[in-house]
Amino acid sequence: MAHGEFRGVFPYLVSPIGDDGRVDEPVLTRLVNDLIAAGVHGLTPLGSTGEFAYLDREQRRRVVEVVVQATRGRVPVVAGVAATTIKDAVEQVRACERLGADGILAVLEAYFPINDDGVVSYFSAIANATALPVVLYTNPQFQRSDLTLPAIERLARIDNIRYLKDASSDTGRLLSIINAVGDDMRIFSASAHIPACVMLIGGVGWMAGPACVVPRQSVRLYELCRDGDWQQAMALQRGLWRMNRAFAKYNLAACIKGALELQGYAVGAPMPPQAPLSEAGRAEIRQLLADLGALESARAGT
Repeated sequence: MAHGEFRGVFPYLVSPIGDDGRVDEPVLTRLVNDLIAAGVHGLTPLGSTGEFAYLDREQRRRVVEVVVQATRGRVPVVAGVAATTIKDAVEQVRACERLGADGILAVLEAYFPINDDGVVSYFSAIANATALPVVLYTNPQFQRSDLTLPAIERLARIDNIRYLKDASSDTGRLLSIINAVGDDMRIFSASAHIPACVMLIGGVGWMAGPACVVPRQSVRLYELCRDGDWQQAMALQRGLWRMNRAFAKYNLAACIKGALELQGYAVGAPMPPQAPLSEAGRAEIRQLLADLGALESARAGT
């Protein structure tokens, strides 16, 4: 289903994988339905919280397929694509498009560092392989080759590269990007940034794992920012920032999967060799969810 401009809250979905290596379809479907009922504006499977680096090709394909089928066109699905080679990335893009994704979240994996020309070639090939809108994802904490401002300026000239999700934690960098690319590329906050601050300087929303466990509060924060009610937005943001800090403190997938387990979603542990959330971590997250009014499942009406 075609969708207009991407904006608002796009949770990075977890990937629930059973002991048999198969995607737990009922759990993932329930999570999709509950997040949509909570008002999120889109869904992003195979982001960092989705453990894309730990899944095999069939698991990644099935995660996207289940999310698209469960969503039923109600909100856009922006599927993650990550590879070390252009050939692999292009194959993934085409597979996601066949499965019915509405957009592509593009990630560059690299063992050896790659210069700007190589980075631009990689993301350009992804954009050229599809008519879908493309979201660039940069996370210098985990990536060997980052998107520099000159590279972003070059990529912003490609028609269907329309968005950037930046996880640098450098909000000044975001403002420099906005100044450089203007309306050619819209900016999404990551959990490393304060979302309300990103919205204040011109961002259009945020894509992040914590929105999986605090979807209503995240949507409310977006609405307050959209309406320019910055006093109320910051009052809510101060509480929600604690979830961002917990997300940064613990393994990304372990934190969100552990929080979802506490909310009643049997999403399982992170893929080995990642460790699950510790008992101390579970206690901290449980108290945080309780304080935010999010300890119960994200089902509508709870």
